[in-house]
Amino acid sequence: MPDTLWLEQQADLTLTRLLPRLENTFRKEAKANPAHWQIFIARLRANFERLFELLFHLYGSQYDFFYHLEQILTVAARMWLARPAELKALDETRERDPLWFQSQQMVGGVCYVDLFAGDLNGIRQKIPYFKELGLTYLHLMPLFLCPEKENDGGYAVSSYRDVNPALGTMAQLSQLATELRHEGISLVVDFIFNHTSNEHDWARLAQAGQPEYQDYYRMFDDRTIPDQYQRNLRDIFPDRGSGSFTYWPDIHKWVWTTFYTFQWDLNYANPVVFTRMLEEMLFLANIGVEVLRLDAVAFIWKQMGTSCENLPEAHMLIQAFNALARIAAPSLLFKSEAIVHPDDVVKYISPAECQLSYNPLLMALLWNALATREVRMLAYSMRERFRIDPHCAWVNYVRVHDDIGWTFSDEDAASLGINGYDHRRFLNTFYTGRFPGSFARGLPFQENPRTGDARISGTLASLAGLEKALQENNPAEIELAIRRILLLHSIILSIGGIPLIYLGDEVGTLNDYGYRSDPAKAKDSRWVHRPFADWAGRMARRSDPDAIEGRIFGELRRLIELRKQHAALANGEMEVIPTHNDHVFGYVRRYNGERLLALANFTEQAQTITANEIRLHGLGYAFTDLVSGQAITLAEDIRLGPYQFMWLVG
Repeated sequence: MPDTLWLEQQADLTLTRLLPRLENTFRKEAKANPAHWQIFIARLRANFERLFELLFHLYGSQYDFFYHLEQILTVAARMWLARPAELKALDETRERDPLWFQSQQMVGGVCYVDLFAGDLNGIRQKIPYFKELGLTYLHLMPLFLCPEKENDGGYAVSSYRDVNPALGTMAQLSQLATELRHEGISLVVDFIFNHTSNEHDWARLAQAGQPEYQDYYRMFDDRTIPDQYQRNLRDIFPDRGSGSFTYWPDIHKWVWTTFYTFQWDLNYANPVVFTRMLEEMLFLANIGVEVLRLDAVAFIWKQMGTSCENLPEAHMLIQAFNALARIAAPSLLFKSEAIVHPDDVVKYISPAECQLSYNPLLMALLWNALATREVRMLAYSMRERFRIDPHCAWVNYVRVHDDIGWTFSDEDAASLGINGYDHRRFLNTFYTGRFPGSFARGLPFQENPRTGDARISGTLASLAGLEKALQENNPAEIELAIRRILLLHSIILSIGGIPLIYLGDEVGTLNDYGYRSDPAKAKDSRWVHRPFADWAGRMARRSDPDAIEGRIFGELRRLIELRKQHAALANGEMEVIPTHNDHVFGYVRRYNGERLLALANFTEQAQTITANEIRLHGLGYAFTDLVSGQAITLAEDIRLGPYQFMWLVG
């Protein structure tokens, strides 16, 4: 790789040569709106050196590198010029307040369009509900055109510019984005950029034998090269049994398919693929999407002799997309989806890469703490691994559409005398209800009977004990299950970052085993926690304070309101504190001089924290528990009831 000085010089020379060519290409547009053109040029100058270095590393060895670079900038300019005026105004607002997403006002929800509201028009009609709950961030699960049958829940995209007709149209999505924005809600969608469906136009042209489009993917005439790659690759879905390559007899080719046979991995070693996907990304930004969840980020770059996961070039690709977003759609944010080792998750988090990131470690360890009734690993890992770049934020969740994988660090576990392999087996046994005394009613996903390896499917309420308690008609266990549900939400609402609620959890939705009667879903247990929203029943009972749904919804809504009222819960400093009680998780939140101490009891038994321990963390001797509203003095030790949590302010 050339040294930094040489790259800086080449970047300056290249921009000097390319600017006149760009200005000539867009002469009419620049003349029609010189102010907007100058804004583009200023942002291009500010970001070009970084962009040039990244693209040179990725594609500089190609003889036509400068041609591709010009094509990339041409796409950026064209998409900027096409960007609606309202979104350009949003760009300027967000540039003045780049950390807007760190506000304690941010509360997220995620859902499937069809399962939650039928179609996009139904989602539009639910905007009052989103505001009732307190959402300011709405993630709609994959809604683009995809194969009718096998589509991995929408993650096999056949067109990034067409909405699945069953859900609506792109015009409706754009209108929805506008209405949400006017109501203070940011629209989030998935950008599935590791692969396309085998029914995408590019894939169809590749199947028709066009070499240009075959180079959009990784295709091989025989198994020689695939076998060389496969030696270092892991099977993501072991029960699929075909490794990472699929033979397509109609074209006599082996195609790289990391996940499913109908999902063809894109070939980012081809700069044309980068350019085309940039265009798709900016198209979504221009319809009003404010956050893109980058799907399967770990897999986007391939290199022989490696695992083809988390490679440096994967980061460079995302950083290059990020730099181009700063030029052509500066209000657009990226959220990484990297369900990998915690050391690798954090590498994607940076203002220059992904400003937001899912926090799979917190999710996994919250469930671990519930199963073990101990917070040792939760406290240890959050103390070591929660801190990220102060210009970024975690997206914290209890569960989402996917399975629960036990992504804690074996090194962290070993530091506490825990064998990671054995402990994962225990957690799988516990959350499938096979462990004696378990309250959970989950299902295994991708279970390997030989090794005991699996992940867990199930709704929050069923995993937290509500399904079992209702089946047994046990009022005491129902109460404990409700407390577990609220306890978990209390952590994601207060620990720092953007809390994300899988919609339906706010009313205690239970597992739906009806998926087994659908042949397209029967083999995928994740559908057990993806039921249709029951608006006539369960959702309607959210207003009844005596109903289970009403109790959960009412308390969760109240916690959200409390979060929004207290600046200490903005994305400031979080410090895990020693509670000297293995069953109680504690942390202090600080922001702009405000301070809040959170305590959470992860057991069915009452627990005590000494008054002196509270005093040591700067709250003095008198404070208020925001959750209960009680005024408390340190005349005696603090007692937390079963699964009780406190938010203490001085």
